[in-house]
Amino acid sequence: AAENKFAKFLLSCLKCCFWCLEKFIKFLNRNAYIMIAIYGTNFCSSARNAFFLLMRNIIRVAVLDKVTDFLFFLGKLLIVGSVGKRCPSGSFSSFPPRAAPHPPLPFPGILAFFFFTHRIKLVQDTAPPLNYYWVPILTVIVGSYLIAHGFFSVYGMCVDTLFLCFCEDLERNDGSPERPYYMSPELSEILLKGHLEPSKSADSQG
Repeated sequence: AAENKFAKFLLSCLKCCFWCLEKFIKFLNRNAYIMIAIYGTNFCSSARNAFFLLMRNIIRVAVLDKVTDFLFFLGKLLIVGSVGKRCPSGSFSSFPPRAAPHPPLPFPGILAFFFFTHRIKLVQDTAPPLNYYWVPILTVIVGSYLIAHGFFSVYGMCVDTLFLCFCEDLERNDGSPERPYYMSPELSEILLKGHLEPSKSADSQG
C-alpha cells in the first residue's frame, strides 16, 4: 500500500512536470516562429532570441498576457452572449412556455432561442417545430464559442507578434532623432507612457 501511494505521488509529480514542460514548449514554439517570420533565422536561434527578449521584458509580458486574455474572454462571452436568453425552466416540453414553479435558469442563445421558438416572424415558417429546443440552442452556443475561439487565436498571434516587434524596437532604438522609434505614436503612448515622461522632463531641464 505504501509503495502504491508513493507510485501515485511520483506519477502525479511527473504529470505536473510534463504539463509545465508542454506549456513552456508551446510558449517557446509560438514566439520562435514569430522571430523566424521577422528575421528568417533558424528555429533554435529564434527560440533563444525570443526567450531572452521576453525575459528582459518579463513585467510587460505578464501584464500584456493577463490583459489580452481578459479582453479575449470578454469577446468570447460577447459573441456567445449575443445569442443569450433567460429561458424559464420547465418550458422545454411545450410552446409557449408554461409558468415555472421556481426562478428562471440562464440559457445563452438569444438568436437561437427566438429562432427555434418561432418568435422571429421573418423565419417563422422555416423553423422546425420542436418540443425540446434546448438541444439545438446548446449546440449553437458550443459551436459559436469554438468559432470565436478560433478567430481570437489569430488575434492572439497578432498581439504576440506586435509585442515582440515592440520589444525589439525598444532595445534597438531610444527615441532620439538619430534613433527614432518605429512604433506608431498610439502604441508608444500606451506602452511607453512611464518611459517617455522622464526623458521629456530631462529634455526640458536641458
